[in-house]
Amino acid sequence: MRWNAKWLLFALGVIALATAYAVTRLSNLTALPIFTDEAIYIRWSQIGMRDAAWRFISLSDGKQPMFTWVMMILLKVFEGMDPLFIGRLTSVIAGAGTLIGLWLVSNDLFRDKRVAWMTGVIYVLLPFSTWYDRVALYDSMVGTFAVWSLLLAIRLVRKPQLDTALILGMVLGAGMLNKSSGFLSLYFLPVTLLLFDWQAKNIRRRLITWAGLVLLAALLSQVFYSVLRLSPLFHMVGQKDNVFIFSMSEWLNQPFRFLEGNLRGMFDWLRHYMTLPLFIAAFVPIFMRWPKTRETWLLYFWWALPFAALANFAKILYPRFIFFMTLPLVMAAAFTAIMLWDKLKNRSMRYIMLAALLIPSIYTTWFVVTQPKAAPIPLAERGQFIDDWPAGGGVKEVVSYLAAESAYQKINVFTEGTFGLLPYALEIYLVDRPNVTITGIWPIPPVIPDEIARAASSSATYFVMNESQVAPDWPIILIGEYEKGNRADHKKLRFYRVNTPPFSDPQ
Repeated sequence: MRWNAKWLLFALGVIALATAYAVTRLSNLTALPIFTDEAIYIRWSQIGMRDAAWRFISLSDGKQPMFTWVMMILLKVFEGMDPLFIGRLTSVIAGAGTLIGLWLVSNDLFRDKRVAWMTGVIYVLLPFSTWYDRVALYDSMVGTFAVWSLLLAIRLVRKPQLDTALILGMVLGAGMLNKSSGFLSLYFLPVTLLLFDWQAKNIRRRLITWAGLVLLAALLSQVFYSVLRLSPLFHMVGQKDNVFIFSMSEWLNQPFRFLEGNLRGMFDWLRHYMTLPLFIAAFVPIFMRWPKTRETWLLYFWWALPFAALANFAKILYPRFIFFMTLPLVMAAAFTAIMLWDKLKNRSMRYIMLAALLIPSIYTTWFVVTQPKAAPIPLAERGQFIDDWPAGGGVKEVVSYLAAESAYQKINVFTEGTFGLLPYALEIYLVDRPNVTITGIWPIPPVIPDEIARAASSSATYFVMNESQVAPDWPIILIGEYEKGNRADHKKLRFYRVNTPPFSDPQ
């Protein structure tokens, strides 16, 4: 009976956590307008899904393909559904993998299922994870592979076994196939020696065995990563990395120049997305004489080493780059919550402590799910996702208008831009309509191009502007302008119909 009760409680816990995750991730999943990078990745996945020759299409922009490969499968399985929903569903599924991985890591590290359950609760409610599990970007999947790499690395250092090393090598390789930051999980494997049993017999043999298995995992991960060499665009990955990260020679010319500024920004994003109570709770074990010292320090190193490396070498920074680094701190905060629970003997004080830790996260996550445009996220994120030109406010309305027009006539659509939100966000929904021809132009010339004038003379022609806020001096009529966000200086997406102008036909 006792075992039956334990399994019943476990099952109820799984159901409750899974339900909370599903509600926070799937509710209003497409309420936030499409973001420029989402449009790129979804369009790549559509192309790769339909033509095997383009399965490595992401390499054309120096991006590894794992995220788009998974999305290709989902687009095929759920063909006919909203591509934006499917793109974001890819991240929802990846986030579910992260949730399971965090539960297992916490349980393995602390040998306390209460810490594991609290880690799960914090992850489900955390604004950082809620936001990125709900957008079609690589970063939720980056977190998945980082957490599972950590889990397998912990198990390998505690009990060196061939099967664990082989699985670790495959997970590491998959992480590298997703994003270059996946290499960090390989580089930091020696940190797990904090958990090595230095008092065991045959320590030298055990250590050599562990090192050999780590080497095997590393080699296997490179075999997986070498799949990218099948594409002639493999070299683009290195070029793209150099856009965001200083090479060693570049860094030596100005060492530590950007370190302070990068750290200030990264800590500000971390504090906002974790919320202040959980941010503080994550670091409480440093100052307390609590058990599991080596385990908590492993988490701190697993966070701090990539955090410091990014701060030191980053040319361009976005909050999403630190998402996977935050996950060890989620477990540290959960450990703090359980330790405080045990030390507080008064039941009311225990629940007040939990409320103080979780209510700010619940508040922010509520807005993320129900009113994403009003969510109190960092300003750097608001510009990207809501207020500025990368945000997709107005795309849905333009697509709806063009779909209706193309139902009974041929139309031409010209967009400001050849890569990004425009034209990809329109192509995602309209590319299969035979009556629609979409063409991107960049830059916008002062005089209407003959290509557009010729198109307007033969069929209905439209022009969509996103970045520029002043219309060119063309014969165009404004159909609609759509606000992106809530700032006073917000940008708008503008939608025009092109009149029939004269043009010089070279023929």
